[in-house]
Amino acid sequence: MKKDKGVIYWLLTGCFLVFVMVVVGGITRLTNSGLSMTDWHLVTDTLPPMSEAKWQQAFEEYKKFPEYQKINIHNDFQLSDYKFIYFWEWFHRFIARILGMVFIIPFVYFLIKKRIDRETLNKCFVLLGMGALQGFFGWYMVKSGLINDPDVSHFRLSLHLTFAFITFAYTLWVALDLIYPERKAVVVPLRKLARVTLVFLLIQIIYGGFVAGLNAGLIHNHWPLMSDGAFFHESIILEKDSWIARFTEGKSGVQFVHRTMAYVVVSLILFLYFKARKFTLTAQQQNGLNALVLIVFIQFTLGVLTLLYGVPLWLGLIHQVVAFFLLTAMTYTLHRFSK
Repeated sequence: MKKDKGVIYWLLTGCFLVFVMVVVGGITRLTNSGLSMTDWHLVTDTLPPMSEAKWQQAFEEYKKFPEYQKINIHNDFQLSDYKFIYFWEWFHRFIARILGMVFIIPFVYFLIKKRIDRETLNKCFVLLGMGALQGFFGWYMVKSGLINDPDVSHFRLSLHLTFAFITFAYTLWVALDLIYPERKAVVVPLRKLARVTLVFLLIQIIYGGFVAGLNAGLIHNHWPLMSDGAFFHESIILEKDSWIARFTEGKSGVQFVHRTMAYVVVSLILFLYFKARKFTLTAQQQNGLNALVLIVFIQFTLGVLTLLYGVPLWLGLIHQVVAFFLLTAMTYTLHRFSK
């Protein structure tokens, strides 16, 4: 596999833009801006309304949907408020368009110049499909909040969020394949453990999406126990009738899983770190492990603080950003133990 710096920088730029898009998506969610654009046009909404009349027209269209009719109509919601929430959703979609252009245009150029080998080319086609699917998931998520319930489905939100993380991780993996073209002996025990850790980290990200979608961080703002000094709060049982619903749809149950899974992820990373000490590691492998341990403790602390302070915008956003750094370190470490 040939190391082409141009292709590598292109893929890493894609990683950065996915990161920015998810950060802006987090702001969009935390400011309740995601339902401000009630339709999806590939071309005509590339720019925001350019006149006061166009703004008023968009605002009147927004008034036809549940978020305004059931919530904002009671909050003295004015055009200036609408412009604020519109900006964040528009900016989120705008970055998605930029990301599509940044991927497709250089991809065609590299293809014409024959700078992409067959193995990388197949991976790039996968990335192209993932990008298209992510756009569909975004539309699918927004659609759920424009019918009856003035909020998007937390399942669809988590799907959209988690798939963005997966797309980022896969793009980074493809770039790492080019950065480190050499093949070395696989550290099988550490690779297996790193894979298990990655699975649990992705489950934690899924539940982070559930918590965000249900606003489950606004209850039980205590740590290490939940409300009333309980490890397993009685509201988990009372919220839903079935155990599956309690842990996937109930606010208390979803928060319980998310806060408990944090201990599992920390424990797995520590186990990986200490198990790796039995092996002779490369500098890259050790650096990956060191980064994992450092970032997971920062993320755990941020999670606790986000909960205790009732999810302020800035803290919730930082918590999501560091989750990206944690996935980056996890992907890098797994790659170094696999290749």
